[in-house]
Amino acid sequence: MMAAEFSHRSVLLDEAVDELLNDKKGIYIDGTFGRGGHSKLILSRLGEQAQLLAFDKDPEAIAIGAALAEADTRFEIVHRSFADIGEVIADKGWEGKVAGILLDLGVSSPQLDDPQRGFSFMQDGPLDMRMDNTAGQTAADWLNTATAGEIAEVLRDYGEERHSRRLARAIVEAREIKPLETTRELAQLIEKASPKREKHKHPATRSFQAIRIYINRELDELKTALDASLKALSVGGHLAVISFHSLEDRIVKQFIRQQEKGDELPRGLPIRDVEMNRKMKTRVKARKASAEEIEENARARSAVFRVAEKIA
Repeated sequence: MMAAEFSHRSVLLDEAVDELLNDKKGIYIDGTFGRGGHSKLILSRLGEQAQLLAFDKDPEAIAIGAALAEADTRFEIVHRSFADIGEVIADKGWEGKVAGILLDLGVSSPQLDDPQRGFSFMQDGPLDMRMDNTAGQTAADWLNTATAGEIAEVLRDYGEERHSRRLARAIVEAREIKPLETTRELAQLIEKASPKREKHKHPATRSFQAIRIYINRELDELKTALDASLKALSVGGHLAVISFHSLEDRIVKQFIRQQEKGDELPRGLPIRDVEMNRKMKTRVKARKASAEEIEENARARSAVFRVAEKIA
């Protein structure tokens, strides 16, 4: 079975598109095309003059998106990270003209389900973890060369792993005997080195998540994309973000709060509220998937959906 054949069900599909759309003739951006669930629904609700630009780092997603672009002239997909939104928008002359931006964060189901991609500890495969598996450093490359301190820092900061130092030492000791090559090797190593087990959670869960986030620079790219969204969106435009991890959601929450609050000024300074340079307002505050959706798709249980509107 080819990786592209693995199924994917978009989380919060209808809710995200409902909140994103505000102009049937507008320009929209799908920052993570995946397998096209959100993009296809967006296109079904837009008029003939609308445009939808999608981004994705995964070559398999790009292949699916290219087929959609051939079938619908309103659609275009680029093989780039959504961190490049600002650059692409500037090249197109779309700054301040985009009606809505959707960012569906994290890893897609086909990426998780395909053992050849190396994202999951549930199946054995090469220790890769790159969303764009045609470029950059693999998880194996990094784990076999990084210092114990560097590994511990990643596991702690991106996986919130309490035993990060212990696990990092175990990884370094193991690779001195034989370089790490597969997901099963790493998962078994972490399981053996972990002093305690969390109920209903594999000991390798946090570490695999942390390594994936680090290898793909996911949090840095999210911050860059959020900043770029302000220049891209028109006044009244919507920014919709679906996150699956507390670190991602915290970044999104803080970004929206900062834009709502406006400029940081000394306390007691005589200034009117309209002079605070507030740029956004909240439309949807931390919405979760419904019980029905979670029952149908277990991966929806950790999803958090936030929407903000550009006001200036």
